Amino acid sequence: MSRRPNVLLLFSDEHRHDALGCADHALVKTPHLDALAASGTRFTQAYTPSPICVPARASLATGQYVHKNRCWSNAQAYAGEPKSWGHHLISQGHSVDAIGKLHYRGSDTKNGFEKEMLPMYIRDGIGWIKGLLRDHEAFFDVSSYVREIGPGHDRYTEYDLGVTRAACDWLHQKGGQTEAKPWTLFVSWLRPHYPLICPPEFYALYPLEKMDHARFTETDELPLHPVTRTLRRHFNYDDAFDEQSRQIARASYYGLCSFLDAQVGQVIEVLKATGQADNTLVIYTSDHGDHNGDRRLWTKMTLYDEAARIPMIVSGPGIARGHETDALASLVDVYPTVMETVGANSDAIERPGLSLASLSASPVADRAVLAEYHDGGSPVGMFMLRTGRWKYNYYPGFAPELFDLDADPDELNDLAEDPSYADDLARCHRALTGIVDPDAANQTAFADQARRIAELGGVERIMASEEFDHTPVPQ
Repeated sequence: MSRRPNVLLLFSDEHRHDALGCADHALVKTPHLDALAASGTRFTQAYTPSPICVPARASLATGQYVHKNRCWSNAQAYAGEPKSWGHHLISQGHSVDAIGKLHYRGSDTKNGFEKEMLPMYIRDGIGWIKGLLRDHEAFFDVSSYVREIGPGHDRYTEYDLGVTRAACDWLHQKGGQTEAKPWTLFVSWLRPHYPLICPPEFYALYPLEKMDHARFTETDELPLHPVTRTLRRHFNYDDAFDEQSRQIARASYYGLCSFLDAQVGQVIEVLKATGQADNTLVIYTSDHGDHNGDRRLWTKMTLYDEAARIPMIVSGPGIARGHETDALASLVDVYPTVMETVGANSDAIERPGLSLASLSASPVADRAVLAEYHDGGSPVGMFMLRTGRWKYNYYPGFAPELFDLDADPDELNDLAEDPSYADDLARCHRALTGIVDPDAANQTAFADQARRIAELGGVERIMASEEFDHTPVPQ
């Protein structure tokens, strides 16, 4: 019997779904990711379980949605429970290592990796605690985001270069070894996550005079839902820009996507050079997207496709080459994909994920995937269901939203109050409640966060704590 494939999981931070050449973006240059897509299958309709780092990464690890693993926010990070795919692989004799950003609680728990190289955890093991104050008018400092843009050198970029070097070294070492069972390596970069300071050679790829402009910025195109408007009010980056700085920031984001692409290219090249490519499944994806100025929004934290939809490419043994599929996919699908690929056994816990290999070959017509947001700026939990042509957004205590993405891919026409779509609205709500009781999950999230606020000394102490806009790199 032939040896099962290894798994190389390549993970980025804040890479929106359409910032790829292979996604037909008119400007963004990603030749290495384009080549990976040409050698495998690209999922054009892949979603994050949460449009913010820590909850999304916990779902990636556990194969469970946020309301199940209860890592609700960037201050409630994964700490080894529930068990991850890595835990199961290690227990069955597989080599499982991580290089780069984890955004777990810290090194004091068994996180599902034998070795964690250059790990980035949440800050001080505590994370972004001001986001816990969801029912307070806790407006957030946006000055560093607007100030840190344009060409230059940054510690995030230097960190990523170190991650790439470590991954290449790891692959060189594995190439000279014979292992009883397939290995799995998780390589996790920071980019294109802000600060939007871009290496000059990549920034130069996007001259301002050739730059495009943010979409949906006219008054009649801006978000109307009160929950989304509350989020924008709390994180009002756009008003701090002028037209030139706004374009500089957008060009920097594109440049960082190209910088990330170059890192992926280096790792893939070493995989090939060491003779391991033919027997390795490569997965590329990201934790969530980024608005990059669309709808006068920046960063993530909404249910729009700019934030909630992600790139996802799979290449390797048994995967169709040069294939694109609109089958709905999610980060929770990585768990069963890894387990199936290396031939490991999971536990008896029911999980919503499907193997990406089988999903690419046989799409599930009536599938639904879920995204949730329970962090800073959101007065209630935000629940997004994607199924068929529909995106259904549910906000406990507020009106829902319904978008027909076939007719309205830009999510500009909310149909929820149109009587002619009442049946579609009801079907989507039944599909959502088949996955989660959103009202109960909302209450549980607030209760868990109230306990965490008390553990941290209460609202006053959190309000007085130091503000930071992004997790510092490890020393």
